[in-house]
Amino acid sequence: MKKVYQPNLKIRDVKIGEYVAGGDTSFSFMTENENSAKILTALEIPYVYDAFYPDLLKKYWGADSFEKRLEKAAAYDADIFSIKFNVTEINEDELKLAVRMAESVVTKTLILRGANNSQIDKELLPLLAKAAKRPAIIAFGEDGTYENIVPAVVDGGHILSLRSPIDINLAKELNILSSDMGLSPDKILIDPDTGGLGYGLEYGYSIIERIKQAAFDGDTMLNMPIIVFIGEESYRAKEAKSKNFSDGWGDYETRARLWETSAASALISAGANIVVLWHPENVSVIKELVK
Repeated sequence: MKKVYQPNLKIRDVKIGEYVAGGDTSFSFMTENENSAKILTALEIPYVYDAFYPDLLKKYWGADSFEKRLEKAAAYDADIFSIKFNVTEINEDELKLAVRMAESVVTKTLILRGANNSQIDKELLPLLAKAAKRPAIIAFGEDGTYENIVPAVVDGGHILSLRSPIDINLAKELNILSSDMGLSPDKILIDPDTGGLGYGLEYGYSIIERIKQAAFDGDTMLNMPIIVFIGEESYRAKEAKSKNFSDGWGDYETRARLWETSAASALISAGANIVVLWHPENVSVIKELVK
């Protein structure tokens, strides 16, 4: 007999600015239990260009200042705007000014991301959390950094994205440990980490699906909305960042964009509630897909 999930066994609602993430009663693109949860799109804006940032995307943002990139971003109808502070050293005054600038230009909720370097992020993410004058999503806390980050997130009334390395048990443990430090489960997003298309996506897909299944079955330490930074993962793949393929692979720019949208749509099917994209024009594609 087919199992039908009860409406009360749903993903936790997390208020993000004018939107609510979560609230799912079944997997996306399915009609069981009248699932009407909204999938949120986020567009990531680079604070600085690092050596790995694709030339294709630099073309869209241009060589202008960070402030100009923020202004360009406002033209795209993302629900959330993400800023990756991919810095190699911390200049407190400069970073505080950047956060204030972002808040003044972008009226929607911000994701304030660290440098993906645990030693830097221990200092950087609490600084960003304290600099923000309105609630933001801080990304991300992980096993080696969450103890440094949680207090500033709680003090500022922010939401914390918690990243674990593609493992359902580690995701649950990190949620519990952060909650024990005073972070409300209603202020947690699960970042299960994942890869782009190919083997990385397949493994990540299965973990997201398992987390969602456990939540629908009543696990209150896994029933937080899921966020995936799929733009970053997609453009790590050689197929999305290199033109050195035969003509049979098609137009490079089209291929790169499709690489990201294909990966994003797959993870939405798996259970992702928020997808963070890199290509500005893919925001409208995903919004149309999940309408």
